[in-house]
Amino acid sequence: MHRDLFGTIIQIGDILVSEEVVTEYFACDYEACKGVCCIEGESGAPLKEEELDGLERDYPSFKELMTDAGRAAVDREGFFSIDRDGDLVTPLAKDSAACAYCHFPGDGNCLCAIECKGLRKPISCSLYPIRVTKLTGGGQALNLHRWHICKEAYRLGREKKIRVYKFLKKPLIAAYGEEFYEMLCAAAKHVNGDE
Repeated sequence: MHRDLFGTIIQIGDILVSEEVVTEYFACDYEACKGVCCIEGESGAPLKEEELDGLERDYPSFKELMTDAGRAAVDREGFFSIDRDGDLVTPLAKDSAACAYCHFPGDGNCLCAIECKGLRKPISCSLYPIRVTKLTGGGQALNLHRWHICKEAYRLGREKKIRVYKFLKKPLIAAYGEEFYEMLCAAAKHVNGDE
């Protein structure tokens, strides 16, 4: 671990983890937000290159849950887009910030059509509020993203005393493995003291 002007940086292999990932509290409050993170923003959800084949392969199984505008976006752009930063992202419905893969069941909620079919949604969606940045040399940085629409999730996390890394245990293990997660837990214990 390194301490600098930005706080403690936890290094596990070639992955740098912001201190906030282990110190901040967070627990999605779907009752409060109703999935608005899928319909607001400047671009689609970040995608990994290795996720693209699965999106194309599984598309027939979840496309009927998507909106007409979502299917039109896939017809127009394909299974991914490239945002203004040159990153792979999910396509957006035309004239909208809604992810093409949104499903609206009619109760005011927004769900992921992919996940509704029991498939794995993009890892960036599962890892939120962590955002992953590729570093020069092949490493990655895991930073906490703060978005006003998640204020209730931060409140609920504090209320229930659930830290970000604990809330995201399954997706962190899916993305980086058990050993990484165990090392992150050890680092968190060191940073936070006994929990």
